[in-house]
Amino acid sequence: MTGPQILAAPPKAPAAKTVRLDAVLKTSWGRLLVPSLTDLFFIAVMSWLFLAGEFGWKGLLNDADAGWHIRTGEYILDTGVVPRTDLFSFSKPGEKWFAWEWGSDVLMALLHRAGGLKALVLAAATLITLFAALLLRRIAGQGVSLWVMVPVAMLGVGASSLHFLARPHLFTMLFLVITAWVVESDRRRRTPWIWALAPLTAAWVNLHGGFPAGIAVLGIAAVGSAAEAALAGNPWRQWDLALRYTLVAAACALASLLNPFGIGVHLHIYQYLRSDWIQSVVQEFQAPNFRGENAAQFEALLFAGLLAAGGLLKRREITPALWILGFGHLALTSARHIPVFVAVAAPWIAYEAARWWAHWTSGASRKSLAGILDGIGRDLGPSFQRTSLWGVGLVVVLAFLDKPVKWPKDFPEELFPTKIVADHAALLRSSRVLTQDQWADYLIYHHYPRQKVFVDGRSDFYGQELGGEYLRMMNAQHDWARLVDKHGFEVALVPVEWPLAELLKRDGRWRLLADDGKALLFSRSRR
Repeated sequence: MTGPQILAAPPKAPAAKTVRLDAVLKTSWGRLLVPSLTDLFFIAVMSWLFLAGEFGWKGLLNDADAGWHIRTGEYILDTGVVPRTDLFSFSKPGEKWFAWEWGSDVLMALLHRAGGLKALVLAAATLITLFAALLLRRIAGQGVSLWVMVPVAMLGVGASSLHFLARPHLFTMLFLVITAWVVESDRRRRTPWIWALAPLTAAWVNLHGGFPAGIAVLGIAAVGSAAEAALAGNPWRQWDLALRYTLVAAACALASLLNPFGIGVHLHIYQYLRSDWIQSVVQEFQAPNFRGENAAQFEALLFAGLLAAGGLLKRREITPALWILGFGHLALTSARHIPVFVAVAAPWIAYEAARWWAHWTSGASRKSLAGILDGIGRDLGPSFQRTSLWGVGLVVVLAFLDKPVKWPKDFPEELFPTKIVADHAALLRSSRVLTQDQWADYLIYHHYPRQKVFVDGRSDFYGQELGGEYLRMMNAQHDWARLVDKHGFEVALVPVEWPLAELLKRDGRWRLLADDGKALLFSRSRR
């Protein structure tokens, strides 16, 4: 008999190699393929605003100005000429007109030809989401905690959402974030990228009239740097920065002359913004109404901005304080400047809020709530400072995805008389139509070049005299009938809430053809 056998232990399997994330991110493919928190923010904003939002994609078409922008772009593509006279009205045919956003018009026309309204709203949504993501990246670059950067960025996105429309101003939102980021980076450490703002301005001036905002950022940086130099005594670098930003601002101003109209665009913009009539009748040029949700978010940022400016001035950081105060003033005078304020001021508001956060957490132990939150924020912060291809991938997937996404086939039926226009297309195309300016944009979109309109969304073109006549007819003032005869209207497509609508119902010369609950279509008898 043999004794018990001692079984040898099986050999150990070799230990699996642990792949560390930081090692992966040092490779080029890792940086491109591993999603960052900025990528997740991009995806979240796109999903929140458009895939799951209350108004979704069609909310980008709540303003029908996109209609005449598309048709202008098609005219340029077909003729190779940027128009200098009116294309769309019977009230001012052949009059001088500045198609100052011609570059955007061409891009919108190309998108529309490639994929209809789906391509247009997807491109607009991408610009908006990119604006939000770059805003977050700028805040993250200030070394701000996660618990500060995300709330400030979301407040900024929410405050700006009142102007999230498929229109050329989206380029100003995006370019202004880039401009402010480049200047901020240059103030910390000089970079040759500051001179790239000149060609950026040359592109900007042909896309949207908001390019002076970028020059203003540089001008304020020059003034602020000079003030900081004067307060500091003998800081040659600050005086040098003042000269540097003055020269860059001058280069950008010269670059802005590279457009089909030269300095005429600048003069036109100046007259447009100085017009008391424009400011009194165009809602987006009026002071913000603080009753909506996005206005409440702007209000929160504005109050935080005032506090931040006080802290910055106390530490003699004059330039960012002037940015906050200057662009805050613009936003208070005109609601359309709220996204401009957000683009420039939000990172500095976050910067100052981060100081308050640091003061709150400085004495906290690591095991306390404040210490735990601060530790998480510091650990995750670096992931906001890089970007991978995930955002690009989402846009590409959406471009090829038709279902279950509800892409718009037309402008929102809640705002526009889509059925009436479709059912009575022949009558509308062949008549002089009295209608509101937004619905005229819609008619241009569907019926140009056969359809000519009385007034449309180009309030700068029609001016006070014609605009005043439009308002008097709309409100059924004493001379409405004379004005209707003067302009030879044959059809009226009017909102039910217009005072004129009730008078047309009672006037035997006008026959009601259609009523969809929000619009009335009348035809004038030819007797």
